[in-house]
Amino acid sequence: MDRSADGIAPVVTLDIRDWQPEVLPADSDRFAGLLEDGGVLVLPQLAFALDEGEQRFLDVRWSDGRAKNISLDGAALHGATGEPGDLAVLAATIERFRRSAGTLVAALFPRYAPWLAGARTSFRPQPASRPPASWRKDDTRLHVDAFPSRPNRGQRILRIFCNVNPNGVDRVWRVGERFEAMARRLLPRVRPMFPGEAALLAMFHITRGRRSGYDHLMLNLHDRAKADLDYQATSPQREVRFRPGTTWICFSDQVMHAAASGQFMFEQTIHLPANALYRPDSSPFSVLERITGRPLGR
Repeated sequence: MDRSADGIAPVVTLDIRDWQPEVLPADSDRFAGLLEDGGVLVLPQLAFALDEGEQRFLDVRWSDGRAKNISLDGAALHGATGEPGDLAVLAATIERFRRSAGTLVAALFPRYAPWLAGARTSFRPQPASRPPASWRKDDTRLHVDAFPSRPNRGQRILRIFCNVNPNGVDRVWRVGERFEAMARRLLPRVRPMFPGEAALLAMFHITRGRRSGYDHLMLNLHDRAKADLDYQATSPQREVRFRPGTTWICFSDQVMHAAASGQFMFEQTIHLPANALYRPDSSPFSVLERITGRPLGR
């Protein structure tokens, strides 16, 4: 699966078979270059194995039906329903994936290691094609990740996924065009921030802190892409299938992606500052500053 069609984000297969692999410095640098240039790294031989007591959680009945995912935020479990003893085991399973993902990232990319405190870890028992609450939340549409209420001021969003489907069902993505091409196409449709807009959003607690110029652009690129059905249908893209037992890694704020189908997946998010990157000039922040010709404010 070492494919890189013209104009489409590269998808590169790595022969990694252990959650704590031994990686040469030259390979770390090469892997980081692929990742930070907007690629998807696919590890088809790296499964997250569930023991017999954990296999029972591969069932939608553990979801409370309100949240899209079951998530572990620190020690707090959200979006799940069940008896306290069962939920404790479920939380421990998600925590084990959190540790495994952190160990993998530290081995592959030592420069990222100090920042592995991470954000939420999620278990996703629901089908990816589950009807969304709105078009903005429809992750079957091509998009880059951006958070309306949580400005990140240029931090990167690194994500580690693993398909744990017990029935042989692939996780299917569409992977779109490279970030800079998408940004140049859609930025003309993004309105400027109104004077005082960021301060008002923070004052009324619509955002957790002040939204930067970068956050404004990223959120609007997310929305403009999802709202444009012609873009969804005709922009450069290809289907990528992740079979059960496959782990994959990408910067989801850079890779245009859409979760077309699949069920039962673990996911770990890690936020990285610019000074943790191997090639900061490839980041969306740097790309958008080059395109707009103005500072976007971290």
